[in-house]
Amino acid sequence: MDDDDDDAYRPLLFSIAYGMTGSVGDAEDIVQDAYLGLTRARQKGTTIAEPKAYLTTAVTRLGIDHLRSARVRRETYVGEWLPEPVVMPGIGPGGEDITGPAEHAELADSLSMAFLVLLESLSPVERAVFMLREVFGYGYRDVARITGKTEANCRQIFARARQRIAAGSRGSGGPPGPMRRAESAELARRFFEAAAGGDLDALLGMLAPDVVLHGDGGGKARALTMAANDPVRVARLLLGGLRRVRAYGVTLRLAWVNGSPGAVLRDADGRVASVVELSIADGVVQAVHAVANPDKLRHLGPVSDIGLLPGK
Repeated sequence: MDDDDDDAYRPLLFSIAYGMTGSVGDAEDIVQDAYLGLTRARQKGTTIAEPKAYLTTAVTRLGIDHLRSARVRRETYVGEWLPEPVVMPGIGPGGEDITGPAEHAELADSLSMAFLVLLESLSPVERAVFMLREVFGYGYRDVARITGKTEANCRQIFARARQRIAAGSRGSGGPPGPMRRAESAELARRFFEAAAGGDLDALLGMLAPDVVLHGDGGGKARALTMAANDPVRVARLLLGGLRRVRAYGVTLRLAWVNGSPGAVLRDADGRVASVVELSIADGVVQAVHAVANPDKLRHLGPVSDIGLLPGK
């Protein structure tokens, strides 16, 4: 098998690495390191009968090592932590063309921001086992091979992880029911239209009673310091925030973010100011995730200085 054939696995490998880390840059580095390991093994004369299995194992184990070293950094993170947003290529919710990195095109839709935040409650190995089994559909035999655990141990780890994820879901209002892509896209269009137009009543009509607004500024950009979970407060925060940034020439464009409807906000010079993802289910918005931390937006292009805190 040549390098071109090996490259066909990049979308899957990126999805696994991103699911492990919640970081686009770290995921790309992990995937590159896995391919480098494959090249070195072949140069030493090692026969790799199943490159896909080799690469998947390498990416997963590198992801586990990364999470172990990242724990201290996460504990000292300023404000609420959200994953780096992945803006998907293809057709946007409003029918417009959306551009984005092609290698991210097959990112699993189930790797939403809400789901990735829930995964933060798991240990690195629990996260790997749960994600490989639940998201990517690997059998326990393959999960055991990839993680270096026994099948029996993987079953126990998965059951324990599933219980913890379920408990976290209940604590945040329960897992949302599914909603068809077209319907959620239309709701997102009306949602952002109402928010941009200052229509409080229309916005409230699209929010779940227990809606939660999450903001991640990383201590570098203006964002909520804690989650807001009252519909009226959430609506007013959204309206006030959009009103302030529009005064600086910021525009909003619909996009698919982590497989969910969302929007990218850019300043008058086209620089990314923030990315918003909507968790939609049962005909309403269950959660809003807004990422303004400039470090988490650089993979999308030049980053705006609008909203940055003094000295940042």
